[in-house]
Amino acid sequence: MGSRKIQIDQMAEAVNEQMEKYSKLSAEVVKAAVTKAGNAVKKDIGANAPKKTGRYAKSWRTKKTKESSTELEVTVYSPTRYMLAHLLEHGHAKRGGGRVKAIPHIAPAEEAAEEELMKDIERGLKSG
Repeated sequence: MGSRKIQIDQMAEAVNEQMEKYSKLSAEVVKAAVTKAGNAVKKDIGANAPKKTGRYAKSWRTKKTKESSTELEVTVYSPTRYMLAHLLEHGHAKRGGGRVKAIPHIAPAEEAAEEELMKDIERGLKSG
């Protein structure tokens, strides 16, 4: 931001103008970071998911579930294999007794993306 001279009676208007610019910039930065994080979660889940046939790992998608001028919500989901996600992530009981071991692949992807999301937002706001 460059400096400019203003009259004291124009101060409120100048401050509001700068706040609006910052608000637009921060919304854009956050939306871009959220989109990137959603794609990273999808990619990580696909890379670390169990791959008996590969269909479960390839089934993951992202979609915008909520968007306004100031916010964006992205959902990562499996439209065809959603019923397996909980069983694979947390393990489950076998029919004849015993348990199938958990294969955590969703929570680690979410945690890594959350960390990177915060860093991306900080970087975007500092550089913008």
